[in-house]
Amino acid sequence: MSVLMTILLAVQILAAVGMIGLILMQHGKGADAGAAFGGGGGGSASLFGASGSANFLSRATAVLATLFLACTLGLAYFGNLRPAAPSGSVLETAPVPVEAAPAAAGGAPATPAPETAPAKPQIPAQ
Repeated sequence: MSVLMTILLAVQILAAVGMIGLILMQHGKGADAGAAFGGGGGGSASLFGASGSANFLSRATAVLATLFLACTLGLAYFGNLRPAAPSGSVLETAPVPVEAAPAAAGGAPATPAPETAPAKPQIPAQ
């Protein structure tokens, strides 16, 4: 799942950078970098023709905006998924540690007291 999220994040960043570049190249927006591609007075001598630049840049921006939105929705979906773990607490599924014997006052490990057998009940003789 994390590989898919990484791919979506990379595509989203590339779409955002591409949109920034395309928006700045459009005539009348940003820094007017689109004047070199036909937004200026050149007309037919431009790269895309008189109106080709506006159509190409606006359509490419719309495609990148759609891709950016789809990646955002995908990341939001995968970010809100719950892990497929058994219900209950995480502490309930953790292994139980083995307790060590308490140390005696002198630092030596304490020896357990020997168990005595329980006394058998006396049955009165008849």
